[in-house]
This record gives sequence, structure tokens and C-alpha cells, in this order.
Amino acid sequence: MIKQNIFIGFLVGLAFNIGGILLYILVFSAYGIDHTIEDAIINDYIGKIIALGAILNFLPFFVFLKKKQHYHARGVLLATIVAAVAIAFSKIF
Repeated sequence: MIKQNIFIGFLVGLAFNIGGILLYILVFSAYGIDHTIEDAIINDYIGKIIALGAILNFLPFFVFLKKKQHYHARGVLLATIVAAVAIAFSKIF
């Protein structure tokens, strides 16, 4: 049960991170989603877009804490850590 709650929180965190990335691209980019992501990879600013998308993880994290669903909140935190590792990975390689 605990692992399932963490996994659900992780999936919610990933979904909100991806949603944040797409929302950022749709609002602030003059190009399409695929062109913006390709350009971000080529010009090495994909980490910044991932970090801006991860800001949206605050919403489910605090909602889960407010509802006393601490294991769901841990999953969202884990998804945010995965995003941070992805950013570090993109900077190193």
C-alpha cells in the first residue's frame, strides 16, 4: 500500500512536470513543442525548461500534504528529484 501511494505520487509529479514543460512552451515560445524541444537540446537549455516545468510540482505536493497523504507527497518529491538528476545529466553530457 505504501509503495503504491509513493508510485501514484511519482506519476502525479511526472505528469505535472510534463504539463509544466508543455504549458511553458505553449505560453512563452513562438514555435511548436517539438521545434522548441529540439532547439533546447541543440542549444543546451533543456535543463532550464525542465526546471521551469518542475515548478508546477509545488501544487500537488502541498495539496497532498494538506490532505495528510504524506506518501503521495513523497512520490511527488521523488519525481522532482528525478527531474533534478535529469537536469544534472543534461549539463554533464
